[in-house]
Amino acid sequence: MTMHHPAMEAVRRYRYAPNLWDAFAFGLLFGSLILIIRGGHETLAPLSSLAASPVSLDPAMLPEYALRTTMRMLAAITASLAFTFVYGALAAKSRRAELVLIPLLDILQSVPVLGFLSFTVLGFMSLFPGNVFGVELAAIFAIFTSQAWNMTFSFYQSLKTVPGNLDEAARSFRLSAWQRFWRLEVPFSMPGLVWNTMMSMSGGWFFVVASEAISVGNTTVTLPGIGSYVALAIAQQDLAAVGWAVTTMLAVILIYDQFLFRPLVAWSDKFRVELSASGTAPRSWLLDVVRRTQLFQILLAPVGMLFARLPQQRLAIPSVLPPQLHGAKATAFGDRVWLALVALVSAYAFWLIARFIGTELAFRDVALVLGLGLLTMLRVIVLMALATLIWVPIGVWVGLRPRVAERVQPLAQFLAAFPANIVFPFAVVGIVHLGLNPDIWLSPLMVLGAQWYILFNVIAGASAFPNDLKEAAATFRIHGWNWWRKVILPGIFPYYVTGAITASGGSWNASIVAEVVGWGDTTLTAHGLGAYIAEATKAGDYPRIVLGIAVMSLFVILFNRLLWRPLYAFAGRHLRLD
Repeated sequence: MTMHHPAMEAVRRYRYAPNLWDAFAFGLLFGSLILIIRGGHETLAPLSSLAASPVSLDPAMLPEYALRTTMRMLAAITASLAFTFVYGALAAKSRRAELVLIPLLDILQSVPVLGFLSFTVLGFMSLFPGNVFGVELAAIFAIFTSQAWNMTFSFYQSLKTVPGNLDEAARSFRLSAWQRFWRLEVPFSMPGLVWNTMMSMSGGWFFVVASEAISVGNTTVTLPGIGSYVALAIAQQDLAAVGWAVTTMLAVILIYDQFLFRPLVAWSDKFRVELSASGTAPRSWLLDVVRRTQLFQILLAPVGMLFARLPQQRLAIPSVLPPQLHGAKATAFGDRVWLALVALVSAYAFWLIARFIGTELAFRDVALVLGLGLLTMLRVIVLMALATLIWVPIGVWVGLRPRVAERVQPLAQFLAAFPANIVFPFAVVGIVHLGLNPDIWLSPLMVLGAQWYILFNVIAGASAFPNDLKEAAATFRIHGWNWWRKVILPGIFPYYVTGAITASGGSWNASIVAEVVGWGDTTLTAHGLGAYIAEATKAGDYPRIVLGIAVMSLFVILFNRLLWRPLYAFAGRHLRLD
């Protein structure tokens, strides 16, 4: 006969009794579900409902617009995360796939968001004819194209720089490819991936304006959201409405920082690669609330067990490519065949582009565009150098201080999310009033949004820097320039290269809107490839649009091949935490 002590029975019953923290947690959960249902219901309305209730500059509508925009961005970031895991892993694990996927990623990040919209919007709308959901999918896809590339580069960089000792440990324990991916590679990539997800979320705000006002032929479909609100306010030159929109953006960023990214940063800190614990770890009040709940944790326990056991399964991952295409087992003959096939496909694509362009353009047009591309490239190089000198020291200082990073995190997200096109009118007024040269003073507008990729990646690198290496540097009294040259710069270098690649591609992309800016009847134009593409798009001159985008993609690929890829390889060979 089993005896039950009254005190033990009381403790057992108390475990199942809800407390105040449970009430708060369930309130947040049900409140979030209600908002999702409300926003999702409106996406299933007929397309005619958009014309019946057009976007209004009434500030009272901003909470609803903020909900719709946030749901689009969360859907896009979820799709970006799935794309990152698949594309980044394939590029990092297959040498031959890497030859194709990484240059393709360079091209994708250089193609303007509006370029994706012009080719995909009709396809999404045809999937759900007469329904708002098709337009919503087109908007989500446009935001996805502004988020996914940065996250994919970050994940790819992490997989290429997994410490050798951890790799050997995974082999010693005979982890399957599935177990290795979820128990080693994904955890190792988490600190950098979380910060790059924050950057991608913030960077998506810049393209919300374009994605929520979609043109189909002569018809423009405007989705309710903060982006369409900002576009209408700028069109009507209503600075008060712009101010209300920026204030709402700040409130939304603070909310999802506290409820999403702050918990993710605190959770990902446990994946740092170090032998000694850091002095101060990032914290999240939301995680503290969940840990203090009782009934809430019991109800979520089955879900937690499912996610905990799934990575432990020895699942056999089917190979996407034939076995002979994988790097270590590839033969020299197979490599030549693969490279010949890639060259053949590339040559065919080049021939299609040349044939389309050659119908209306001559060689002098190509020479002109190449010259304009050199001008834009010069701007990109100068701006990248200035952004590096400014943001690398600041990012290191912030990343090495978790408490400072907690305070800076929402501010950095807001600055990264701040729509650069709101600054354009002030730049026009200033340049005209002071009689400045647009070729010089419009250039900084290209890097207003892209510079934050460098800051966020450097913060991620400094945050993930092992504490035991910091202690070793202090023990050996390595200070000043030697500390920068021998300790911290090698530690953050792979992260910096990732940020620099995405910042460079973002600057090329932003040149399309930054080299031609206007306010009212005043328009300023700088000589460059971005202005050429913008003017061709406005005129509907498709051969020149294709030529401009093709030359921009060519410059981005060459820039990455000749500079960033060798630096990536150097980081993978010499700067791994072995």
